[in-house]
This record gives sequence, structure tokens and C-alpha cells, in this order.
Amino acid sequence: MSVNKTNIVSGGRRGPQHIPLFLLLAAGCNSDELVTSSGSQVSDSGTGSGTEFDPSLDTAPGPSNAPTSSGGADASDSHNGDTTVGISDSQSGTASTAIDIDGTSGGEDTTSIETSTGDDTTGGETSTGDDTTGGDTSTGEPGTSTTDECTAKIGPDPVYLGAEDDLGTAGAYVLLAQAAITNVPGSSIGGGHVGVSPAASTSITGFGLLLEPAGAYSTSSAVVAPWRIYAAEYTLPTPPNLTTAILGMQAAYTDAAGRVPTDHLNLANGNLGGLTLEPGIYTWGTSVYIPNDVTLEGCADDVWIFQISNDLIVSTDMSVILSGGAQAKNVFWQLAGQATIQVGAHFEGVILSKTGITFQTGATLNGRAMAQTMIALDMNAVTAP
Repeated sequence: MSVNKTNIVSGGRRGPQHIPLFLLLAAGCNSDELVTSSGSQVSDSGTGSGTEFDPSLDTAPGPSNAPTSSGGADASDSHNGDTTVGISDSQSGTASTAIDIDGTSGGEDTTSIETSTGDDTTGGETSTGDDTTGGDTSTGEPGTSTTDECTAKIGPDPVYLGAEDDLGTAGAYVLLAQAAITNVPGSSIGGGHVGVSPAASTSITGFGLLLEPAGAYSTSSAVVAPWRIYAAEYTLPTPPNLTTAILGMQAAYTDAAGRVPTDHLNLANGNLGGLTLEPGIYTWGTSVYIPNDVTLEGCADDVWIFQISNDLIVSTDMSVILSGGAQAKNVFWQLAGQATIQVGAHFEGVILSKTGITFQTGATLNGRAMAQTMIALDMNAVTAP
């Protein structure tokens, strides 16, 4: 045996609750149940007290499957001012009918009509609110809530660079090039090592290299300790480490370039200025320009892969901005051409260039620069994420 109810909780002052005679007579054959709870009690004139029962009224209530009223709380005596409607339908065949009129605490009245049936109910109660939010902050809209947690988008996997503490992987280096790395004194590089291979240390200029006694690495005032500089002709184990690191860089480039399917093809014809970009794979058959700030908005684990057929140019004093918890280590810029970060611009992410990468005066990077030719620095701040 099951009991079905229609719950209505209304706030504010209203007239007395009237239950029509025909409803009482029909209760024995109608399987729907009405339970009405008012948040206050008044008379017909709006000032009286108590709950009146007037069978002379013949105004029929709405059908039991009427639309749910708005509200944001559960149907209970402890909530005033909100409206919640619950509706349930049942099969035919009533066993008994009970009418209870009870006074509730605090002067409130509750009128309930409960109809028991001999069959199972077919409808479920509909509620527009819940007393328990589980730590969420309600938006005030029925059935909706917000939390402080970021909801990650299902996107591509990160491009693998290798372990940061393994000198035989690309992930150990913040700057890695095959032909040369040049520097105008005044740069500050940290968060990873600097490496060149198969070119020799003579291709690393503007650093004031200080070769350590065993000959496996150099230090420089431009590279923040404990990070070091490695070149192809240094003593073991540097040469084989650099060889595998360069192979890893090339593999990362190929991986990023081959990711499919793309989520956005030739977006904005390559002009990203002023845009906010969600995680995903972006592909262009042209160069990409950032003439104004561009924002990458997502969660800490979200990934962006930008596949660029030609060059990447960030205009003077413009920035790539990360928002919502996005991390530079999960942003990959794969380009077949050259990357140019102009004067005073700020860049975020890992640059994987088939050719060269140029940082003009005062430009900054939170990420990694990996070029299959050369990298040029000019008083830049470069930090691995």
C-alpha cells in the first residue's frame, strides 16, 4: 500500500484554507492526494487566525499533474516564504481515505488529505528544491547550484616531454635547440636546464659560460642555480643525454602536429586578439597572430594544442593569459614556421618550433622553448612551469 501526496508550501499571508465538498466526496475514488501547508494563518479578511474548513465552496483545485510552482526549499513546516510543489500519480483502486486537520507549532495550520490506495504508485514526487546542498552554493534557481571547483573539459592528452629530473628527456630543459642559443646579457632563465645539440658550446653566446672542472656542464649568471647549460661536446654523460633529449623534442613536435580530430579549424583566420579559448585542439593552415591579449580559460588538468602551419607572432606588450586554473605546462604551440615574441610581450606554454624562436627585448615566457634550429634571447625572463 502506498500513499501519494501533492505538497504545496506557500509563504506570506493568505485567507483560510478551504477544502471543497466534492473533493472530500471524491477522495474515496481519486488516487491523488492533496497536502496543503501554509506558512501563516489568516481569516477571510486577512486578519483572522485558525484553519477553517468550508465544504460549501465548490471551486475545484487544479489537476494533480499541474506545473510545479517555483521554490528553493523542501516542503516542510520549517521553511516559510518559499513554494514547493510535489506531485505523484497512482493507479486506481482506493482502500481507505483519511482526512487530518492538525495545527502546527508556532500558530501555523496544516491541512492534509491523504488517500491510501491498494495499488503501487506510478508517479514520483517532484521537488523544486532541496534542503541539503552538500557544500554547494545555491544560485537561487531551482535545481541549479555552483561550486568553487572547476569542471574540467574532456580534451586531448598532454604532449609528453619526459621527466623534469631526467637529463635524457626534453622535459628537463627550459631552452633546447639543435643549432644555437644566443643571448643579449640581462636575461634570467630558471626552472630547467639549457641544452644545445648537435651544435657545440660555441653556438651558445652571450651567457659567459663557466665550464665546471669535469667538463660535463657549464654555469652562467643568466641561468639561475641549480640549473645548468649542456652542449654536445661536453664530457659523458652529456652527449648521449642531449641526443635522446633532442629526439624527445622532435617526437613531441610530431605528436602535437599529428593530433586529430581538431576542435577548431582556422579559427578567426589566425587572429586570436581579444579571444577567450577553451581547451582543445586548434588547427591553422596559416600563420597565427596575437595583436591583443588572448585568454586561455580552463582547469588545471585541461590541455590546449595549437597546430600552426606557418609563423606565430605576438605583438608588442601583448600577453597570453591563463585563467580559471589553466597551467602553462598543458599548453602546446606546435608551429612549422618561426615564433616571434615581440618587445615586452608575455607568453605562456611550450613552444615546439620546426625552425626558430625569437624573444625580443624584455619579452617573457612562462613555459619552455624548443627549436629545431635556434633560439634568440634579448634580456628576457624565462621560467619553466
